[in-house]
Amino acid sequence: RGRQYNGVNPEGRDGFVRFSELVQYFLKLEGTSGRNALVEILAELFMRTPTEDVPPTAYLLQGRLAPYFEPVEIGLGNNYVADAIARAFGSDRATVLERFDRLGDIGEAAAEIAAESGSSPAPTRAPPVREIFDRLLEIARTTGAGSVGAKVETFASLLGELDPLSCNYLCRVPLGRMRLGVGDPTVLDAFSFAKVGDRSLRKGLERAYSETSDLGLVGKTLWEGGIEAVECLGVRVGNPVRPALAERLPSAEAIIAKLGRAAVERKYDGFRCQVHKAGDDIKIFSRNLEDMTASFPEIAEGARRQVVAGTAIFEGEALAYNPLSDEYLPFQQTVRRRRKHGVEETAAELPLRLFAFDILYADGERVMERSYTERHAILEHAVEAGDTILISEAHTTGEPEELLEVFNDSIQHGLEGIVAKRPDSPYQAGARNYNWVKLKRAQAGNLQDTVDCVIVGYIYGRGRRTAFGVGALLVATYDPERDVFPTVTKIGTGLSDVQWREVRERCEPYVSERKPARVESNIEPSVWVEPQVVIEMLADEITRSPVHPTGADEGGQGYALRFPRLVSFRQEDKKPEDVTTVTEIVELYNQQGARTTP
Repeated sequence: RGRQYNGVNPEGRDGFVRFSELVQYFLKLEGTSGRNALVEILAELFMRTPTEDVPPTAYLLQGRLAPYFEPVEIGLGNNYVADAIARAFGSDRATVLERFDRLGDIGEAAAEIAAESGSSPAPTRAPPVREIFDRLLEIARTTGAGSVGAKVETFASLLGELDPLSCNYLCRVPLGRMRLGVGDPTVLDAFSFAKVGDRSLRKGLERAYSETSDLGLVGKTLWEGGIEAVECLGVRVGNPVRPALAERLPSAEAIIAKLGRAAVERKYDGFRCQVHKAGDDIKIFSRNLEDMTASFPEIAEGARRQVVAGTAIFEGEALAYNPLSDEYLPFQQTVRRRRKHGVEETAAELPLRLFAFDILYADGERVMERSYTERHAILEHAVEAGDTILISEAHTTGEPEELLEVFNDSIQHGLEGIVAKRPDSPYQAGARNYNWVKLKRAQAGNLQDTVDCVIVGYIYGRGRRTAFGVGALLVATYDPERDVFPTVTKIGTGLSDVQWREVRERCEPYVSERKPARVESNIEPSVWVEPQVVIEMLADEITRSPVHPTGADEGGQGYALRFPRLVSFRQEDKKPEDVTTVTEIVELYNQQGARTTP
């Protein structure tokens, strides 16, 4: 533990890291595009970071003050941050916002105004990271009458103690847009390098993170007790578990050939929900780890009434239900239930039902390692019959014809298709493998399933599209091993005027002057966009292409979507890292030649 890394002592010069020193690392990260270089910079940072500062440093790298599932928000938007900048440096909101409009970044505006004021202290006098973090938490927890004014005043005071570069990055924190180009897998690699000099701890760290969803907790545990202590971390009520994901196969025959006998469930297109119960305390998390309890009050109440287990973590799919027509509504309708205001009115108009399909924890016992068959039996025992939470039915078969019958029945009920599950499989948090396989309804063209991609740039429009400012979208898949987003296609057709305008509005907060560090592209768009806006797409087929780097071989031949079109925006329920992976694209390409229509 006394190792040197790039000549820097792990304990740091002062026993702590000053915020001005941390932002020097932020500056290096923002100017670096290579994944290995990013890991090296972060490893150097964490080797200097004392144990108590590992969690706040990890959260700040995420643009957060707490794990994703904890709704800790500073509560200051652009205008209020501008007010704080103006107050700190003797300016006014209009001047700050004018700089913001010109520079495109509220942090850069703050740095420029701070430098011009001449009142900023030297970086060597900056407070430690822990102090800055604690004061930001204090701002976030300020509530009640006059709280906004108090938040602005405290934030302004904090800015007045920082040098211009530190002001730049501090102002990005309330907006959650650090623009560092660092994903969670990169931070986990850096943890490993900081401790042992290589990536050998990554698997254990990733497993713990998938089960706790708390990057700061994983880091602190590693610093305090080593990888042995990390291996003791696991699921706990109140911490969402990263959901297990399904692979794809092209037909009923292919599924039975791969799985043998399979438990076949209907596939619902709604909100993936993970319900945590501890007595009467209920938490409901989305698949992207957001706390949705307040938005889904009927599911919370249903869990209190119907779940007989004292403690439980179980998963299901929530769909909007029309009681007048006795039908389940499409995702575009269900998504309206994400509103945080007017919840009672929308709940009455679009009540939700939760189809529970798996259980991870029951009455103090972790059951993830048990077989699917055992878990389904535990789930049926843990949830009593009722009208809000229903158990997803499973039909076990080893015959393609029977699987096809379940598939067709699902389609006739207006659902997406089926998910086939290996009866003896465990639940693996965050894993995508052939323990679960999905089969969705056939679409026109050879690619018979939708794919999820993330927008990484757009090209200015011509003709009628000039008014929208967007004429074509550059979109990417995700490579989880390298934590990068390689492009896979451009979308230039199939969007309505309303959708083009919505694309511009959704992308606007994430526009970047340079190519984002985690984006791989051979195409230079008019405007780069940080990978945040997730879309669902259809395409006719997947082809080999020298243009897009998704799955590229040594000869530069990658994979691309042919004739892509937008189906829907999925930012509400999926993070960028949830989009279709490079491996999936390659497998879908290989399946095209062997596909038979379901």
